[in-house]
Amino acid sequence: MEDKKKKEEKIHLCNKEGCGKEANLRCPNCKKLGIIAQSYFCGKECFNSYWAEHKKIHEEYSPIEDDFLYTGPLRPYKITPRREVPKTIQCPDYAFHPEGVSECEEAVKFKKDIPVYSEEDIEQMKIVCKLGRLVLDTAHKAVEVGVTTDELDQIVHETAIENDCYPSPLNYYKFPKSVCTSVNEVICHGIPDKRPLRNGDIVNLDVTVFHHGYHGDLNETYLVGTVDKKGKKLVKSTYNALMKAIEICKPGTKFSQIGDVISDCVEKDHYGVVRDITGHGICKLFHTEPTILHYRNNKTPGLMKPGNIFTIEPMINEGTWELVEWKDNWTVTTQDGKRSAQFEHTILITEDGCEVLTARNENSPELEILKSNK
Repeated sequence: MEDKKKKEEKIHLCNKEGCGKEANLRCPNCKKLGIIAQSYFCGKECFNSYWAEHKKIHEEYSPIEDDFLYTGPLRPYKITPRREVPKTIQCPDYAFHPEGVSECEEAVKFKKDIPVYSEEDIEQMKIVCKLGRLVLDTAHKAVEVGVTTDELDQIVHETAIENDCYPSPLNYYKFPKSVCTSVNEVICHGIPDKRPLRNGDIVNLDVTVFHHGYHGDLNETYLVGTVDKKGKKLVKSTYNALMKAIEICKPGTKFSQIGDVISDCVEKDHYGVVRDITGHGICKLFHTEPTILHYRNNKTPGLMKPGNIFTIEPMINEGTWELVEWKDNWTVTTQDGKRSAQFEHTILITEDGCEVLTARNENSPELEILKSNK
């Protein structure tokens, strides 16, 4: 309670260059745009005298207006240039391809065999998945009102590099950033930009890292500030659906049953289960077999075997399961503009069950939806 009070009483300093006094007056345009940093002034005198310089940040943090028919209130914002990766970091085959094509994935695109991985592969996957968890947890700690998704991308990028990892999304089929940040009605593949997170948002951070030839993939949806009950319920239901699906994973289970379990968890609340985007096998390739469908009565072939490694990542919508893709060829939103949530783990099938390779640990910040139970 004390920590929360301190956070609410955060001291802001005057944004006028050279002033530095404690500030309580906030620029009304900044407030409207959700900007917190650089938005405070000690009084009207500083605000008025610095207006010509200050107003420049409004354009920097304003939405891009175009003629696309957006389904909800979210709009794209300015995207900063691609971040650099040091030459010392081992990169996947698509990292410097002009079209971001993974030739290794293309070579096995039509093969439907589900890999059973070696002990060496499994040990390397355990390492990379723990590093992915570290990167996601570090970004999670920075999620708050006023932070831009571009700033979260920088944290993911730098934390990955510091831990000898390449951020897998970067240049994958020309994705321009190091993490996917999906806010409110964005289902997945949101591109980090200059939009500040706002009180009441929900945001999914989808992290994948590449370390010494292996990929580890996970994501979580977080509450920003005070989220309404419907939003909390959606996020919690999505989390519960993932955890219930993991419970059935063991040798002999049909891959198709994952979708039945997820649907059982969320359809009672009339949520839509996204059909067109799937979980996937993962190891030395970012995406491979098996394909994991999250909806009921799917026809996914195959039984789980020890040594299979794959992701489960249900995308659950408040309304229809149907989607729309933005002009950027990546951002996917709900067709009706309602919110969507997602959680993901990388799973290893063992001799007698499964192991969650991307599991939360004692250093992971607690999920907001779980805190609300206390």
